[in-house]
Amino acid sequence: MYLVTGGAGFIGSNLVAALCDRGAEVMVADRLRSGEKWRNLAKHPIAGILPPEELERFLASAPPLEAVLHLGAISATTATDGDLVAATNLTLSLRLWEACAERGIPFLYASSAATYGDGSLGFEDDASPEALARLRPLNLYGWSKLAFDRRVADLLRRGRPAPPQWAGLRFFNVYGPNEAHKGRMASVLFHKFRQVMGGEAATLFRSDREGIADGEQQRDFVHVDDCVAVMLWLLDNPGVSGLFNLGSGRARSFRALIEAMFAALGRAPDIRYIDMPADLRGKYQYFTEAPLDRLRAAGFNAQMTPLEEGVRRTVQDFLTQPDPYR
Repeated sequence: MYLVTGGAGFIGSNLVAALCDRGAEVMVADRLRSGEKWRNLAKHPIAGILPPEELERFLASAPPLEAVLHLGAISATTATDGDLVAATNLTLSLRLWEACAERGIPFLYASSAATYGDGSLGFEDDASPEALARLRPLNLYGWSKLAFDRRVADLLRRGRPAPPQWAGLRFFNVYGPNEAHKGRMASVLFHKFRQVMGGEAATLFRSDREGIADGEQQRDFVHVDDCVAVMLWLLDNPGVSGLFNLGSGRARSFRALIEAMFAALGRAPDIRYIDMPADLRGKYQYFTEAPLDRLRAAGFNAQMTPLEEGVRRTVQDFLTQPDPYR
């Protein structure tokens, strides 16, 4: 059995689907609430759903777990409740780490590219305490993810007990199916698709930086299938541990992303530029790109999905279908 926290969420539900396709038993820890998040799991024979507050009791019962894949978090970059974010993203993560160390269970967890802040210090997935101490995230979410990365590095430096395999995955800008529940935090592709299907132009933020044209802000957009492929590869290679970037390895502009979406729809691009919301000014990454050297050196050699192909699959195979869920 595998335990996937955040297993009804975006990346989590795609991972659950892949594990179930392998014939594995999968226990999901998540909250479904009153929306349609349950649809992310509806096609798969999960072992059950735990509320997050039951995780420690579940682990104390010594279930026969192959691994814990900890993807659950408060992931909103606009979150402001520091106590809640710290309890969810740091304290709970530490308890799961300790439980896996005590019981000898592999532990994979979601870090984030938000730990890199504005990117001025680069995007090297260096897990040393010294390198981690130099990073300056732009928001509470990014800080909480970095705080856990730093605690892991400190525990390892001190020679404290650790899971037999551990991996922190710094997800960059992930897109793909099963995002409908995420609201404002869904990918740009999902939001722009909804806009265009509603009869509007696709809106992108104007640039407020000299030398960067409107729509030419760049991110590392990575398809969720590639993220799942890396996690499955790690499970199949228990000798690999470390902190790894998880992106496509290539920055692309928001304009290129939206042009790929229009191409997948068979339409001419219709893009309008708007001012950036006040709560994002000064906290907005203008460039991200994931060096994949450490992941490649560890042995992962599959190619990442090109942006145009990933967008085409997402739009044509899911978003435009009567049942858009995986």
